[in-house]
Amino acid sequence: MSNNYHQACTLAGILALSLGLVLSSVQAGDPVNIKEGLFSVTVKHHGREVAIQREQDNFAVVNPDFAKTSRPCPPFCIQPMQLAPGVETIAELEMLDYLVQASQPAARVLVIDSRTSNWVRKGTIPGSKNIPWIRLNPKKGATTESIIELLQTEFAAKLAAGEDAFSVDEAIVAGDPSRVFDYSHAKTLVLFCNGMWCGQSPQNIKYLLKFGYPAEKIKWYRGGMQNWSNLGLTTIRD
Repeated sequence: MSNNYHQACTLAGILALSLGLVLSSVQAGDPVNIKEGLFSVTVKHHGREVAIQREQDNFAVVNPDFAKTSRPCPPFCIQPMQLAPGVETIAELEMLDYLVQASQPAARVLVIDSRTSNWVRKGTIPGSKNIPWIRLNPKKGATTESIIELLQTEFAAKLAAGEDAFSVDEAIVAGDPSRVFDYSHAKTLVLFCNGMWCGQSPQNIKYLLKFGYPAEKIKWYRGGMQNWSNLGLTTIRD
């Protein structure tokens, strides 16, 4: 064979080796920050500290659970950016701020994973609490009594003196549920589900508003687990 052939093979081998060393160096050494100057955020999940950071492997790929592009609609229809008047739509950096707030003693913020347990078992956002959308949905078995209990025990809302489930139902029909609840000290709720095609957190928000929960105390992470996972942010299995 010609010298040119051997020289070409040698050059190709050197280039391949060099490229491999460069890629290995990138994979092993280049940090992936959350934003410039911020590598991780520490939150509490079920009482223990968890550091949220991004996947450090520069060649990591999308989680197969969130790789599907075309789920049937309905029910997996694209959600709007503005879910309801007064409800703020947030992204990942705002979510991290709320997670830190929710981890403080006597926190007035609650981050809610609205998904059903089969999804939560695959992984959730550290610092969140699972309150499935069915717990607020009468079509799925929730009663006015059980919703009132949830509002009081988990969200720090109060039922006005002398009011009961019957008067709550009457107030909802009349379109004035705020008169039977005291939300002045209720928590700020930050809700998410699987992403922009998921209707579970929108359902939770819909029923919270129906019961008079103040829209300004409701935040919605529209990107949900799909965006969180695609950015390589830490998840935890419950």
